[in-house]
Amino acid sequence: MAPYETDDSTDTGERDELRSGRRRAARYIVPVTVVGVAAATIGLVPALADSGDPNLPKITAQQLLDKVAKSDVQQLSGTVKISTDLGLPDLGGLESNLMSGAAKSGDGSSADPTAKLTELATGTHTLRVAADGPDKQKVSLLENAAEYSLIHNGKDVWGYDSQSNEVYHGTTTVDAAKGDETRTTPKGLTDEALKSVDDTTSVTVDGTEHVAGRDAYKLLIKPKQSGTTVGTISVAVDAKTGLPLKFTLTPASGGAAVVDVGFTQLSLAKPAASTFDFKVPKGAKVTTEDSGSDTKAVPTPDRSTGSGPSEKSLGKGADDPTVLGKGWNSIAVFETGGQGIPSGSSSDGGDLGGFLSSLGDQVKGSFGSGTVYSTRLINALVTDDGKVYVGAVTKSALVKAADAAK
Repeated sequence: MAPYETDDSTDTGERDELRSGRRRAARYIVPVTVVGVAAATIGLVPALADSGDPNLPKITAQQLLDKVAKSDVQQLSGTVKISTDLGLPDLGGLESNLMSGAAKSGDGSSADPTAKLTELATGTHTLRVAADGPDKQKVSLLENAAEYSLIHNGKDVWGYDSQSNEVYHGTTTVDAAKGDETRTTPKGLTDEALKSVDDTTSVTVDGTEHVAGRDAYKLLIKPKQSGTTVGTISVAVDAKTGLPLKFTLTPASGGAAVVDVGFTQLSLAKPAASTFDFKVPKGAKVTTEDSGSDTKAVPTPDRSTGSGPSEKSLGKGADDPTVLGKGWNSIAVFETGGQGIPSGSSSDGGDLGGFLSSLGDQVKGSFGSGTVYSTRLINALVTDDGKVYVGAVTKSALVKAADAAK
């Protein structure tokens, strides 16, 4: 089957809708802590598949895309497995120790979902999930004898860490809850990936499979551009409902999936109402979200202009990147105010700048010099004059972008 290409197989209205969606999707890569959370929920351990592939009616890539777009499963419960292999350097537990120390010092709570979900950035994890429409969702992270639960019920959001007996309470909107779903379900991840479908992308139907006891089509998404670290994205789409059941991202370098997320068990029956109830356990420490804090949305790039800087200014500062390039070769550029790799000493007397530099590769070009930090999917160039170039692209592509921007 020939690859599905947006420009050839959709009308003008559909193309405009896809382009609009792509502008809203931040395919550029954000700083490492955010990358860890987002990337951690992109892929899955192969679900418990039945032997043999199902014999399903033939379907085109466009028809399968339409099926995904029209999918409207509101009620479900099941088990999801997540496996992540970004190839991050071993920091000897430094990150987890810092997070734990912050919680103990009163700077945070072990039940805060922002901190807790960073654990998904590495290794294999099991989640129990449930949903009943846009107002009720629950995700439970099962770890050894402990459990962490994140519950959204109406305007309330509760996080509970059974190991520390700590509770986090905040409020949210339906839109914010949908954002949380994007990070924890194959459907949310697939919706984001499909916003990237354009003339730089090939989309095909690659056979069928069984996932969590359900018949599914396999949707294969592949970049046409060279220079990207993304190899393929495979999505198992439920043949009956169009619900994505499994999402796997494999790097261009080959080998095991970088991240792999999907159902091992799934029921589409309405969960019991009690599933989303929460009562603060006796003796638990409760941390309440600071109602006075402001949550700023990160602006998304206008990538309609093709290669080079985006036509619209995205502001200045480390939180407001400029986007270079097109499609899968897009690179986000952050300004850090003229600060490159930090200098000075770490708390144990070691040289902090030297330690950070040792984790990357030193590079030079007409832009000057800097350090490239690499994973199997995401690479970042930090220049000595304080610019950061980040993307799902090769090291040489980052250096080339920095040279061209000089």
